[in-house]
Amino acid sequence: MSAKSKKVTPLMQQYNKIKAKYPDALLLFRVGDFYETFGEDAVKTARILNIVLTNRNNGGERTELAGFPHHSLNTYLPKLVRAGERVAICDQLEDPKQTKKIVKRGVTELITPGVSLNDEVLNSKFNNFLASLSVQRELYGVAFLDISTGEFLVSQGSKEEIDKLLQNFNPSEVLVRRSDKKQLAQTFPYDLPFFHLEDWVFQIDFARDLLLRHFKVNSLKGFGVEGMEQALVSAGAALHYLEETQHHRIEHIANISRIEDDSYVWMDRFTTRNLELYHSHNQGAVTLLEVIDHTTTAMGGRMLKRWMAFPLKDAAQINRRHDVVSFFASSAKEKDEVVEGLKRMSDLERLISKVAVGKICPREVVQLKNSLEAIVPIKEKLQESNNESLITMGEGLNPCSQLIHLIQSAIDENAPVNILKGKTIASGYNAELDDLRGLATSGKDYLDKMLERHSEETGITSLKISSNNVFGYYIEVRNTHKDKVPESWIRKQTLVNAERYITEELKEYESKILGAEERINALQQELFDAVVREIVPFIKTIQQNAQLIGQLDCLISFAHQAVRSNYKRPEIQDTDELEIINGRHPVIEKMLPPDQPYIPNDVRLDRESQQIIMITGPNMSGKSAILRQTALIVLLAQMGSFVPAEEVRLGIIDKIFTRVGASDNISQGESTFMTEMNESASILNNISDRSLVLLDEIGRGTSTYDGISIAWAITEYLHEHPSRAKTLFATHYHELNGMTDTFERIKNYNVQVKELKDKVLFMRKLIEGGSHHSFGIHVAKMAGMPQPVILKAKKILKNLEKSHKQEDAKDALDATQEMQLSFFNLDDPLLEDIKNEILQVDIDTLTPVEALMKLNEIKRMLVGKEAGQA
Repeated sequence: MSAKSKKVTPLMQQYNKIKAKYPDALLLFRVGDFYETFGEDAVKTARILNIVLTNRNNGGERTELAGFPHHSLNTYLPKLVRAGERVAICDQLEDPKQTKKIVKRGVTELITPGVSLNDEVLNSKFNNFLASLSVQRELYGVAFLDISTGEFLVSQGSKEEIDKLLQNFNPSEVLVRRSDKKQLAQTFPYDLPFFHLEDWVFQIDFARDLLLRHFKVNSLKGFGVEGMEQALVSAGAALHYLEETQHHRIEHIANISRIEDDSYVWMDRFTTRNLELYHSHNQGAVTLLEVIDHTTTAMGGRMLKRWMAFPLKDAAQINRRHDVVSFFASSAKEKDEVVEGLKRMSDLERLISKVAVGKICPREVVQLKNSLEAIVPIKEKLQESNNESLITMGEGLNPCSQLIHLIQSAIDENAPVNILKGKTIASGYNAELDDLRGLATSGKDYLDKMLERHSEETGITSLKISSNNVFGYYIEVRNTHKDKVPESWIRKQTLVNAERYITEELKEYESKILGAEERINALQQELFDAVVREIVPFIKTIQQNAQLIGQLDCLISFAHQAVRSNYKRPEIQDTDELEIINGRHPVIEKMLPPDQPYIPNDVRLDRESQQIIMITGPNMSGKSAILRQTALIVLLAQMGSFVPAEEVRLGIIDKIFTRVGASDNISQGESTFMTEMNESASILNNISDRSLVLLDEIGRGTSTYDGISIAWAITEYLHEHPSRAKTLFATHYHELNGMTDTFERIKNYNVQVKELKDKVLFMRKLIEGGSHHSFGIHVAKMAGMPQPVILKAKKILKNLEKSHKQEDAKDALDATQEMQLSFFNLDDPLLEDIKNEILQVDIDTLTPVEALMKLNEIKRMLVGKEAGQA
């Protein structure tokens, strides 16, 4: 058959036309009671859902086909979205019974990883953010929008600032300008889920006009974002994308907020990753969030993660949170009573978002009402407390009594999920609906009374009323009584022993009974839609309730953790000191067996006498744990939580930097050492006078002498930098202990180790003084290394230590001679060149990495000369 003679069926013509508009999405095409997919979509759908892939003849061509029943959409849709697919749902837009032509169809919703309201797709305790990213020269703009909660946040700044936000918000989808996609993928090289839009979408005039129309305002000044053009470009693209995905009812996105970077502790992407705050790259690792999250509600769970990503810098705000935690930690009865109320609370934020977009089901409306009812006792408890913050919070809660009354009177308490599958509207709310229900349920009584009446009137005792699919309802009369049948009865069928009749009354009843169920469904839908419309004006109030409930839930969670794990209230001071007495690592402590206590440690840092602590000690002794626990204690304190320590005195920290652990970035062609240097450079270029810097084993990704040199240079830079950033530096380079002789604010500490014959006990206690032994072979032995390897290693170590001492003496002698020679041979042209190279260097602006490159250049000059002489 030729291509010209092939005919495409009308259905497939319709499908192809709609599919052409959504080439990047899987098109779920409603055909009767099924959602069907065709061609490549079918192949992909069958693989993801593990359903049967078949094929059909389409004008002489085989077309792949895969589908599932329409009522199973909520089962299969989440699987497709979680697989990273964009899904266009194409529904029938008219009743097939009402048309003789092909049914009208159209896409009613486009669900993408970043735009979803389906509970099965969403994680209740995590936001599902759609991000939009734009760049103009070196200024980046970003918007984060969660359609399931109505949150809309924007920011703009440097690459590093946006990098940090992308890590913290962890968007499910990132919109970018088509022409920027490649550049942004290189700028943020960690597999972000990019989706490109056409360039014209990212225009400031288009964005501003869209935002003004959406928020129904004349200016964006009231939101505090007026001058943030790059951020607004991104925000406009995000709103446009909601329109493109058929989300037109978005009244719940009622606010756009600026992310105030100045209000929160700076933690770059490396720090967030290294501290394993809320996700870990190590399989089976436990995160800080998992340890401290005792929230009861979904709102509290999401807010706790946000608080962790954005610790506060405002001492007054931190202390207000600590006051509330202190109140609940010492008032178990009040805490338990409020928690009981929180347990009755559904996800207010996501429920009210479903109201806005018209996707709330009857059962969820009842859940909304129950949640609002639960606010009443919580509000009373807060206002009865003697805590100023809780009283204010209680005043802010609004139980929406009028709305509760409306839902109570209109919606049945046991309303179904599907409005067609049960009683949604409460009895007594609508007279017509009650009559229809009475008709549908009391049919048997009505027919029995009719039968009794006809029997009395005719004297026929054996009358029977029945129905079938052909005649509907009928009266059956045995042949022996057919002479008693009234003339008004109409004969419909003659049987061997009986005849069947119908009456006007019976036909009228039949039409009523048949239309009742259909009318009940239509009327219930009509009344339910009206109730949902009456909830819409309460959106902002309920969102405010959700925010306050989330905050309350977080603070109660902190109190629970404080009591359960013996956390203490930190003292926030107006100084630049950090003093931790008997601090513990919150995660490691939790994971230890019950009979193994965590060994606590003290840490004291300031900018005057003990700015840098150099921690030496063997691997596995606990150096990294001390570094991490210091950062986590500071972070918990400034989140508003109590901390795992006996005492903490803390001057506000404004930036936390960590360089802990090493990992190759092979996919980007970066070695361990390069990754380490990138992270270290980021720290040195961004430190402030209130920074906390934690460095672990810097320089181990290269040769020993290179490593020592880099570690020394970095430490010296931190010591001499005007900011005097508080620093903990864990290292196995014992040579760095010598820095205390030259630099007054560097102090040596080591993690105590006890040797018993051939065994080593790790005491995990930080004590003053440097360590001069690494115990690497002992660690290898503990790891189960074969005995011959251990013995051989010991022999080699003895030989190396012996030769190292001899080499040190020889090197010292050689160095002295070379120094003497260098003073008398300045006429050497090479030395003259080196002198000029050194004099041209601007020491004040030189970074550590540039210094190393310059040193390497000088070394190559010397090596080149020696090679020439040879």
